[in-house]
Amino acid sequence: MKKTIYKYSLMLPLLVLLSNGCKKFDEINENPHAATQVSSGMLATGMILNITRSDISTTKSFMQSFLLSKYLTWGEGIEGFQYNRLGATDFARINLLRNVKPMIDAAPNEGLRKSYEALGHFIRAWQFFQTTIQVGDIPYTDAVKGEESGIIQPKYDTQKTVFLGILNELDQANTLFAAGTNFDGDPIYGGKVDNWRRLANSFQLHVLINLYKKTADAELKVVERFKDVMTRPLMRDYKDNFALVYSATATQNYPWSNVPAGSNAFASSNYTMLSSYLINPLIQLQDRRLFYYAKPSPVKVTGGMSESNYNAYVGADPATNFQTLLTMKNGKDYSDFNNRYSQLVNAEPVSVFSYWDLQFVLAEAAVRGWIIGTPAQTYYAAGISNSMNFLAFYTPDVADYHHNMKMDATYIATYTASAAVALSGTVDQQIEKIITQKYLANFLQGSKYLGWYENRRTGYPSFTLNASTNLNIPASSFPLRWTYPSNETSYNATNTNAAISSQYGGTDDTNQIMWLLK
Repeated sequence: MKKTIYKYSLMLPLLVLLSNGCKKFDEINENPHAATQVSSGMLATGMILNITRSDISTTKSFMQSFLLSKYLTWGEGIEGFQYNRLGATDFARINLLRNVKPMIDAAPNEGLRKSYEALGHFIRAWQFFQTTIQVGDIPYTDAVKGEESGIIQPKYDTQKTVFLGILNELDQANTLFAAGTNFDGDPIYGGKVDNWRRLANSFQLHVLINLYKKTADAELKVVERFKDVMTRPLMRDYKDNFALVYSATATQNYPWSNVPAGSNAFASSNYTMLSSYLINPLIQLQDRRLFYYAKPSPVKVTGGMSESNYNAYVGADPATNFQTLLTMKNGKDYSDFNNRYSQLVNAEPVSVFSYWDLQFVLAEAAVRGWIIGTPAQTYYAAGISNSMNFLAFYTPDVADYHHNMKMDATYIATYTASAAVALSGTVDQQIEKIITQKYLANFLQGSKYLGWYENRRTGYPSFTLNASTNLNIPASSFPLRWTYPSNETSYNATNTNAAISSQYGGTDDTNQIMWLLK
């Protein structure tokens, strides 16, 4: 399925109509070359790109999420995310939602109104989810009601209330997309409501698996909801990924592309080393994605090893002292990004939610006993094989891009069924395998901080805690959350302080345990 990135510009602010006494002034001063009305499609484009392109970002910023998730190290200087330093977040995601109502109101007919309303529910669910998992309680019921109701200091809802709202909004998105018509302004799926409906339902399963500690809650009905959503249309393969596709058009190149040469100085800066959390499992499992993700250690190749030898690849532990990592880098005995990431304008589409994410969620649910019928291994194997097929499809047949270790159907089938990979053992051992494979599949993919969230949620992959380099306070533990935005503590202090008091005993720091994790 071919996807298109539409050209877009900064969204024009909505015009505020002046009184009738100024009508002639407006008419006289109207710019005939400027837009006087913002359409539903324009607003949809801006919001969809905000929740995809803005999170994916470009140049060095593209790597920040993957530093926190321990996929790589950075040699320019000591990076806070690499060494577990979290600070205050912001609520910019919530501010974006001001455009939802104008988008719906501008719809020209009932079918499109349902589609844009469905899209609004999905975007709201997405943004509230990504915000609440950072801090805990957030404004939800009273959020973005400043213009409508004059609420400029919204109260905070409990995290449970926020999750109930998210789940209900995704239910509404499913219903409305089913009744709506294809719409304008969609740079991902071309406005096809069937794709959006499948995404909304698949994402709801992701939200529900994050509630796995809350299965006894009578209001949430986590397992019951999960089973119900399973009966709805879901994503079908990697072609349904919620992803941006890149091209040779200026500003639309792959985030790590250095084409034309020098366009991304960071891609050629030699600041990066791939981590042991990525490299070591790929070697241990004889996983050929290694040869698509990485290039071998120059020291190992100079020493006589082939580029197709698993042992020619070396990962660095991100918890290691920065100066020691610099010595490793200067010695050149490490693996860096495969050249295809910097040499291709579209190395691959970048997803913020993918079909393999869905399949690993289904595999985990089956292992936990939430669903029966289809074996967990079936979902698990589908997640792995789709990740591999995705790489094989988007990687040109150039030796330097797969080091003559191509993945074909026979290899993929053999890999997923191998004793080292196939699901076996206790529930916890199977969960570890599922999360490990999710981690491996989401190299330079996935929603922001996904690898870190999965480690926080399940303990896998197991990251090294090095008290001598850990920037969290205290250094004896990993952080668990961001702190609240400074503008909230300044301008919405009463409500923010009440939320901090009710959740964390009045202490807003990175070690507090939010409701979701209890």
